[in-house]
Amino acid sequence: MFRSLLGGLILASLTLAGARPAFAEAPAAVAECADPALPHAILDGSFDGAPVSLAMIDVRGAAKPLALAVANDERTRELGLMCVTRLRAQHGMIFVFDDDSVQEFWMKNTLVPLDMVWVATNGMVTHVAANVPASTRETPDESVARRRGEGRYVIELPAGEAAVDGIRTGVTFSLPRLLTTTGSR
Repeated sequence: MFRSLLGGLILASLTLAGARPAFAEAPAAVAECADPALPHAILDGSFDGAPVSLAMIDVRGAAKPLALAVANDERTRELGLMCVTRLRAQHGMIFVFDDDSVQEFWMKNTLVPLDMVWVATNGMVTHVAANVPASTRETPDESVARRRGEGRYVIELPAGEAAVDGIRTGVTFSLPRLLTTTGSR
């Protein structure tokens, strides 16, 4: 009885002081509006998403390998990393398009700042937009950050990741064959 009372008091005092005990649940990695198919592996925290998730690939060519969820259909590309609150280092999403072309991305409902990396069909990085500012769910569309570049692929990573991993224009990634699909989940 005394031990459970003492444990409860310690837990309560840690909670009131803002500290998290080591055994506490990890903070949520997404808000309720996130794509339920996001792979748990890319998120830094808890997520009660679907057991079936997007495909994952490993990409090499930078200083560190990247683990990326594949967004290769219109619905998945539209949802992207919306409502994600925490991403793991060296993890993110790769958006797949039919060919090399100008792609504009915006941060609508994207709650964390990101690095965006445009990659050509041959794997060469054509443009890096570093530390693109996050938006909130209340940010008016005209105030949401937008970036554009040319490539067949766009990789989104946690802000600052591109610099840490040596990702810059001219770096070449080794990518598996990635195709778009016309269907949505």
